[in-house]
Amino acid sequence: MDEGARGGTERATVFVRGRVQGVGFRWWTRARALELGLAGWARNTADGRVEVVAEGARADVEALLRLLREEPSGAGRPGQVTLVSAPLWAAAKGETGFRER
Repeated sequence: MDEGARGGTERATVFVRGRVQGVGFRWWTRARALELGLAGWARNTADGRVEVVAEGARADVEALLRLLREEPSGAGRPGQVTLVSAPLWAAAKGETGFRER
């Protein structure tokens, strides 16, 4: 059984495409992540995407990823998501809190 399956923490990085900058998307992502007990950050990239890094129990990280992908814009999610990249999974680095960068 891997660490994530035992309840350890994992880290996932995804990139979100669409109309996701300047619409409150990072704030919304932070609020959902904190509700799920996750740590990490969300930041705008120069090419118009939002990079999301989340650490926590794998099931909770996966719940956040489902919310990011949910269509139509669920849970009051601002903007319009056209694509969420496949997550890049890694060992947690010990992030604390969830920030908008």
